[in-house]
Amino acid sequence: MENPRKRKSRPTTATFSVGRQWLAAVSLIVVVVGWIGGLMFTAGLAVARDGGSAAKEIRRAKAPATSWDKNTANTFYDDAFVDLVGVRPDFAVALVKTDSGKGAGPGASAEPSAAGGFQWSTLVSEETLTDEVKDTKTTLDEVVTSQSAFKGGGYDKAREGFSVVALAFGVIAVYDKDIRWRKNAETARDLFARVGSNCKVGTDQSFAESKIRVADLETLLEGNAPDAKADREDDFRWSQVAGRPALMSRLEVADGILGAAIASKGDFDKAVERLMHDAEIVAVIGEVIRQPDYEYHDDDTYRGYAASMRDAAVRMRDAARKKDYDAARSALGELKKSCDSCHGDYRS
Repeated sequence: MENPRKRKSRPTTATFSVGRQWLAAVSLIVVVVGWIGGLMFTAGLAVARDGGSAAKEIRRAKAPATSWDKNTANTFYDDAFVDLVGVRPDFAVALVKTDSGKGAGPGASAEPSAAGGFQWSTLVSEETLTDEVKDTKTTLDEVVTSQSAFKGGGYDKAREGFSVVALAFGVIAVYDKDIRWRKNAETARDLFARVGSNCKVGTDQSFAESKIRVADLETLLEGNAPDAKADREDDFRWSQVAGRPALMSRLEVADGILGAAIASKGDFDKAVERLMHDAEIVAVIGEVIRQPDYEYHDDDTYRGYAASMRDAAVRMRDAARKKDYDAARSALGELKKSCDSCHGDYRS
């Protein structure tokens, strides 16, 4: 018999080697299965996400129609930059209200100028303001020639003339562009406003003051400053510049001139420049009579009539610039309508 102590034992290294091979194989299988499972899970999430998006698709409103009926299309300008008046507004600048505290109203630019305030240049040109002063000077020269004629009724023409001159200088004083007479405009405004108020009656005093003011006006036209100084104690108000009756008289004059200019196409072609001048004066008066403390200045209906008159006058001016007779005639019709409606509800 074989001696058990001499039996050779099995090599243990071979057994351990086989075990390590099986362990490595199992680990590899686990890794591969985990990787495949991860891919399948990710794909499942993507499918679920796509399916959810489809289920929650947002329904949007249909785009509006690209064609309009005639009535709707006529509501808008074909080219706003051609028809609108004034400088394009800078909305980075806060709007400054006019003295009324309610802005300038529809149709006119309420954009503040560099100095702040209403842009009068959208309503009236420098040429119109200076020509109005020069033209009125001729009338005033005639009025103060004779004291007896002045007392006999000329004082009323003096009142109207001085009031219109005061109005022109009032606008010049706050004009939003460089303009002639600006330096002396406030003094001139107050001097002519005061004599205009004093000419409600024909007296020795009002006649003497009128002659002095006409001389001051001549001095201004020559490019010099008047010697007189206005002693204003109260805050400025447009209602102190010119009384409404005097402004209504100027509107009556303008009405006659504008009506004659629109009588026919031939008359229109001959009077375009004069039409533009008086249309701008009407626009200025329409804006001024909406300011404190004119009567009814805080009445929305009255302010609406005044704004309509102002805007129609601006459209008439613009039509004259384009030599568009039909548009000018239409604007005059709107202007007269606003005046007639106002006269029906209010009395000067």
